Amino acid sequence: MRAMMLLVAGWAALAALSGGAASGGAVAETAAVDLWQPITVEVGATEMITWSVYLPFVARTSTECQPIPGEEYGTLDVPWPPTDRPAEEHADLNLALRGYEVTNAFLGLVSYSGAGDPNAPQLHGLFADGRTPAFTAVYQVYDWNWPCNCRGSLLTLWDVTLAGMGTAPGETIHVPSSGYEIGDDYEVLVLYATQERITLKYTPNDNVVQGYTLHVENVCVEPSLLALYRAWNGSGRDRLPALEAGQAFGRARVGGIKAAIRDAGTFMDPRSKKDWWQGR
Repeated sequence: MRAMMLLVAGWAALAALSGGAASGGAVAETAAVDLWQPITVEVGATEMITWSVYLPFVARTSTECQPIPGEEYGTLDVPWPPTDRPAEEHADLNLALRGYEVTNAFLGLVSYSGAGDPNAPQLHGLFADGRTPAFTAVYQVYDWNWPCNCRGSLLTLWDVTLAGMGTAPGETIHVPSSGYEIGDDYEVLVLYATQERITLKYTPNDNVVQGYTLHVENVCVEPSLLALYRAWNGSGRDRLPALEAGQAFGRARVGGIKAAIRDAGTFMDPRSKKDWWQGR
């Protein structure tokens, strides 16, 4: 009887310490923190019972992939022909197929000689505050060997072909404006999208052959935009989502975004002041 009363008292003390929670978690059997010392109950002359405290699991809700309030997305007719293979298998649309490697080039804007296009997309428009971001890392993208449909060597025309940019987790990422429109006041066509990347085209064509193409990596594409892309991609790509200049298309993930810009299919240096950061 005495042992039973001690057991009940021990359980009551445990419940008070753990706030009544008894979900799976860490076993606290250490005297490092007095509050969580094991509770020992005397049963007999030599028998001892040690209670293990299970700490409750507390879920953390990420803000990175939350919908963007107030955003609505339309679509635009895509001129024939559509891309010649499924978008996820196309190395011009899905940057993950090519991949990239970090390089040790300068982490900042660079000046090149020659004339720039005054209508080129301005990459400060990726950010709601229009800032010039901190460059956190720079990379070289791999070439693609089309005859074997396989990865080639690193592209070396420019020292950098993909740039990591500092962001706050969950901040909105936007369509950089240019001097071009693709119809119905839209700025870009969404050629490819997943939960972590998007490819935007500054012409209405379903390829990267002409005009500018922007790849953004490590971005959580807005859920309704991703659903719209998947629906039209799955039904033949006669139409695709289209976005206006400045429109938010996703949120930055932890670690910052990465951006690559192309002109007529060629990967360019995203740090170039005269091209993508004019006046900076």
